[in-house]
Amino acid sequence: MTKDQIFEFFRRLAGDNPEPETELEYGNAYQLVVAVALSAQATDVGVNTATRRLFQEVETPEQMLELGEDGLKEHIKTIGLFNSKAKNVIALSQLLVDEYGSEVPDTREDLVRLPGVGRKTANVVLNCWFKHETFAVDTHILRVGNRTGLAKGKIPEQVETKLEKRVPQPFRLHAHHWLILHGRYVCKARTPECWHCQLTDLCSFRKKVLEKPKR
Repeated sequence: MTKDQIFEFFRRLAGDNPEPETELEYGNAYQLVVAVALSAQATDVGVNTATRRLFQEVETPEQMLELGEDGLKEHIKTIGLFNSKAKNVIALSQLLVDEYGSEVPDTREDLVRLPGVGRKTANVVLNCWFKHETFAVDTHILRVGNRTGLAKGKIPEQVETKLEKRVPQPFRLHAHHWLILHGRYVCKARTPECWHCQLTDLCSFRKKVLEKPKR
C-alpha cells in the first residue's frame, strides 16, 4: 500500500468506529493485565464469562493472592490452559506486590518481566490503559496485515515493526483495535467477508470473496 492508501484505509475504519475499545472487560489496570494474560489462545467472550464473577471479588494483586491458585482455578476453569494461567497470574500478582508497590508498571520492559506477560500482552496494556501508541499483533492483525498488504510479515514482530513505520497520525492510538475488530468480524480466517468490506478497493488480497456464499 502507498502512504495515501494507508491513510485512506484507516480513515474509513475510523469513520465507522471513531473510538474502538478492547472487548475484554476490566475495571482497572491490574484487572486488564489479568484479563489479557488469560486471553491467550482463548476468546474474549470466554474470558469475560470467567472474569465477571472473579473481578467482583478481586480488584488488587493482594486480593488475588488471598484467593489463591486453587480459588482462581475455580473461576477460570472454563478457559483453555487454565492451570498454567492460574500459576502465572498468582506469580505476577506476587511480583507486583513485592517489586512494584502493587501498581501495574507503565513500561514494556517492566511489564514483560511479569510471568505470563509477553510483548503482545504488554502492548495491549500500554495501549488500553496508559494510552501509548503500541501495536499488539495477534492472529487477527497478522492475517489482516498480510492479506491487505498493509504490513506483511511471517511473525508478529515483523508485522509490528512495519505497522510502527507505516501507520500515520491521527490513527496510531486506535490502529490495533481497528485491525483486530476488522479481522474478527470481516476479514475472517476461513472466509473473508469481502462482500461487505469497506476496504476492498485498497486491499491487495487476490482471492476476494465478493459474493456471500450460499448455504
